[in-house]
Amino acid sequence: MKDLKNYSLKAHNTFGIDAKCSRFLEFENELEAAEVAQILRKSTLPYIIIGGGSNLLLTKDFEGIVVRSGIKGYTFDSDCMECGSGEVWDDMVAVSIQAGYYGMENLSLIPGDVGASAVQNIGAYGVEAKDLIVNVWAIEIATGKACMWRNEECGYSYRQSRFKHDWKNQYLIIRVSYRLSRTFTPHLDYGNIRAELEKKGIKEPSAQQLRDVIIDIRNAKLPDPKVMGNAGSFFMNPIVSREKYEVLAATYENMPHYPVDEAHEKIPAGWMIDQCGWKGKKMGRAGVHDKQALVLVNCGGATGEDIVSLCRQIQHDVKAKFGIDIYPEVNII
Repeated sequence: MKDLKNYSLKAHNTFGIDAKCSRFLEFENELEAAEVAQILRKSTLPYIIIGGGSNLLLTKDFEGIVVRSGIKGYTFDSDCMECGSGEVWDDMVAVSIQAGYYGMENLSLIPGDVGASAVQNIGAYGVEAKDLIVNVWAIEIATGKACMWRNEECGYSYRQSRFKHDWKNQYLIIRVSYRLSRTFTPHLDYGNIRAELEKKGIKEPSAQQLRDVIIDIRNAKLPDPKVMGNAGSFFMNPIVSREKYEVLAATYENMPHYPVDEAHEKIPAGWMIDQCGWKGKKMGRAGVHDKQALVLVNCGGATGEDIVSLCRQIQHDVKAKFGIDIYPEVNII
């Protein structure tokens, strides 16, 4: 188990913010997770639990304990894949395809760890983690006991789960299982997947071809965090009533939208931010990516507060223009 004091978190957040924590703990198995839970129970310091840091914005040094899973490994059983919470998510997508287990393809190249998939309910191109998750195993911090939660108990909805709200900081996730399929059934009707496949002359893609195309799409519009600090999509796409959508659609003829159910529509936050003139613009050392307005970037030397200030200004402008509140997908500490 790693146990480090006065530790820099620069390598643990994709914005590249050089903030420190008082103590850093990383567990590598279930026994160590129980030991970490005991440390947290006895400590008077506050604590946060992180994954790969791809959904994290640090605004200052954290005077407390930062906890991370380092549990590796995966197994296949029937139609399920079970993964250690410290595995890199995209590595598991690649492994599943190579092993002939399908369903994760549309979630290719999403940054972060397996544990975060169960917390954030990650999603992309019409697929969400909740569509695949079967069980989540965790150590309860208050007792040190192992527990298991079924999908339907986790309260999953768009980018939400009970782990983000009423269960926040109560559990250390150790493993997650996903129900996959031995038969590949591609999901191609979201975004520009079909158009990109057509450019390559592919009518009936294999799972690997679909993964490759999605990786190409994401790479074309999302900056590499190693080059330009960012956390991918900064804002959640708002879900509005059908009535609100129809009012806006009457004004903005080509406004993109995605039906959620009979009464609600999802409107891309990136499109609204672009309409407000923010794409490619900077505010001090923080900016909006020039290819995808949903992505806020560290232009060099930005602090967490610089990113927060930009976030707030964008929220203000979107609200003023469209009458819609947009909220960060990123956890701001």
